[in-house]
Amino acid sequence: MPATRHRERTFPLLLCAAAFWLGTAAAGEAASATPGVLLQPYVDHHTLAGAVTLVATSARVLSFETVGWADLAAQAPMRGDTLFWIASMSKPLTATALMMLVDEGKVQLDDPVETYLPEFAGQQLEADAEHLQARAPAHAPTLRQMLNHTSGMPFLSATTHGKIDLGPLREAVAIDARQALKFEPGTRYQYSNTGIDTVGRIIEVVSGLGYEDFMAQRLLAPLGMRDTSCVPTAAQLLRLAKSYHANAAKSGLEELAINYLTYPLDARSRSPSPGGGFFSTASDLLAFARMILDGGEAQGRRYLSASALTEMTSKQTGALTAAYGLGWAVAAPGSFGHSGAYSTDLAIDQPHGLITIFLVQHNGYGGSDGGAILPAFKAAARAALPP
Repeated sequence: MPATRHRERTFPLLLCAAAFWLGTAAAGEAASATPGVLLQPYVDHHTLAGAVTLVATSARVLSFETVGWADLAAQAPMRGDTLFWIASMSKPLTATALMMLVDEGKVQLDDPVETYLPEFAGQQLEADAEHLQARAPAHAPTLRQMLNHTSGMPFLSATTHGKIDLGPLREAVAIDARQALKFEPGTRYQYSNTGIDTVGRIIEVVSGLGYEDFMAQRLLAPLGMRDTSCVPTAAQLLRLAKSYHANAAKSGLEELAINYLTYPLDARSRSPSPGGGFFSTASDLLAFARMILDGGEAQGRRYLSASALTEMTSKQTGALTAAYGLGWAVAAPGSFGHSGAYSTDLAIDQPHGLITIFLVQHNGYGGSDGGAILPAFKAAARAALPP
């Protein structure tokens, strides 16, 4: 299959020379190219089906490129408006919505969840080797702990068989409230979709709007994020990138369904998942990321206060090894982002004013060099910054 690389919107900015290991590149070979050029060998070697990459500052798009295929079988190329399931990149969106309500004084981060959702009252710790019976925790989990993954809630609900879009959010969270906590809230870190879904349900209760309605009215539509939703339309799905993983021989790629979701993806019976249900595009994600980079403001409209933004993007996990804020993974002071289950990634570097967006649809790459793809892109992105 011939390889292909496309540029939807590029700028005549040459990247600084940087050395990258590229699959078959010889030791010490230097690459001086755009992110799309750097990723092309992975497409050629059948490690990567395709990608949409975007590098930007608050004021400029430095690089917006497509490489490879959205559909290998049909040889349909990636486009700038290709749609992706962004999975856990949904978490910063949900956290932003909750922090808007915090700014309005309608929610307090350190309130117990049961303050807003009475069904969480009496939640127990699960039995373990030391305690043979369930017992009450020292304190009930708080909203802050739901947002930073220290609540003790499990990753997924035990009743959904790995799916994140079954049943109305109200019913799904009520079921989760009856599950025992895995540990004392605040003492450990365990990544938890159910915790973020609980936050989504609190948004519904406090605002009086359905989760999707609140997100659309208060965040997505004002930012112009027209392609971002949990249930895409049939027309949008025509632009959806196919999902891939490595074949049995690890020599190439084969298509797979998104195993966390139910089909058809445009069925109105599907429910939103605040922790991982959104689909989006590079341009939509840029609008969101720029608002965050610009201190919670976009086009003269304030979405978040400076204090809310600082709390979200600063480490909220105390002395624990995991560095997580409120809906954001924190790499270093001022540097944060989030990835998704199928290898998507959004990162914001405040000190350098840099946004990187990396959109692929891979549940594992096709070759042994797949782990080098995202680091190569990010290195190229850093090199794209003007001196």
